[in-house]
Amino acid sequence: MSAFDAGQFFREQNQRLRRERRYRVFRRLTREAGQFPRSRWENPANPGRARDVTVWCSNDYLGMSQHAAVLEASAAALTRYGAGAGGTRNISGTHDLIAELEVELALLHGKGGALVFSSGYVANDTTLATLGSSLPDCVIFSDANNHASMIEGIRRSGAQRRVFAHNNPRALEAALAAVGPGRPKLVAFESLYSMDGDIAPMSELLQVARAHGALTFVDETHAVGVHGPRGGGLLQAQGLLDQVDFVQGGLGKGYGVVGGFVTAAAEAIDFVRGHAPGFIFTTALPPAVAAGALASVRHLTHSQSERDALFARVAQLRTAFDAAELPVLATASQILPLMIGDAARCSEAADRLLEEHGIYLQAINFPTVPRGSERLRITPSPLHTDAMQDTLLHGLREVVGSVKPAAAAA
Repeated sequence: MSAFDAGQFFREQNQRLRRERRYRVFRRLTREAGQFPRSRWENPANPGRARDVTVWCSNDYLGMSQHAAVLEASAAALTRYGAGAGGTRNISGTHDLIAELEVELALLHGKGGALVFSSGYVANDTTLATLGSSLPDCVIFSDANNHASMIEGIRRSGAQRRVFAHNNPRALEAALAAVGPGRPKLVAFESLYSMDGDIAPMSELLQVARAHGALTFVDETHAVGVHGPRGGGLLQAQGLLDQVDFVQGGLGKGYGVVGGFVTAAAEAIDFVRGHAPGFIFTTALPPAVAAGALASVRHLTHSQSERDALFARVAQLRTAFDAAELPVLATASQILPLMIGDAARCSEAADRLLEEHGIYLQAINFPTVPRGSERLRITPSPLHTDAMQDTLLHGLREVVGSVKPAAAAA
């Protein structure tokens, strides 16, 4: 019997991804402070000849990565504290910036405590895994469209999992009713789903969860900073924060930096802090990152102008898309998915937009979205201009309707 050929296995799997148009190609984009959403793209076919492109698919929804207050705070912290945190918070101590950030986040959500993680993914994964494995005989009820980080955390918890139909309170009700009243229950869903841009019927879902005595965990990664009168997210906007046990958020999207967090009652946060391996054994955020995040959170707590400018641009774009009869999903969020419905056509459209029009839109294909729902995910910002919008519309009108049908593309 011949030995297993790992190299051949890897080659075959990578070839399969290429055939299915699912091979991930990372564009080499160089961002420069103060230039967003403009970037420099170097085409591998023309090395050394970089060109300016406009990014229309960033999760930096408010352009806070470029904000003067964030840049100044990060630079000052780098000079004062150095580049790294030195290790985990248990080993190297907690620097004052992370402590202040957690206080600010807890206040933002009206909770007794907050815990900062290295990323939003880790915040979801490790918190759900810890809760599910610690609550005795726990059952976790998960929305069918939950993010991979939530799915992975629930899987790793070892708890029994019940998946309910997306954004369907009746399905959640039926799932909860099938479980005995004495078992701990945890309902996990997102407020804003990043691929379809749809908003959950949170009031109804939370009402069902409360009626069955279930704990609730809501992912607000794509909503914090962007929604709510103080940037506290959609739960804050809808007056529902006091009805949720655990609120998760990200620092790398609306807040423009990197990291994640969970807010909850003080005892619940203390429990996660003492039991979650993804927190305990991970190096803390560097001081410059924590300082930038703190400056961003504080700014957006008091400033509404960025949110107003963002949604003014979203409204303009939606009107223009409708007039051009472009197949963009109807959403009430800042995320505008333009449906293509075929992996090859979607990748071709993204390539042509970049190469012919200087527009960077990433093709979103399986497994990020189901097969047949491939799309270009458009995310405006307050920093996009009318001229950039005109270029986008011209490029989309020229490219989207003219890319080859699926059969011809194959």
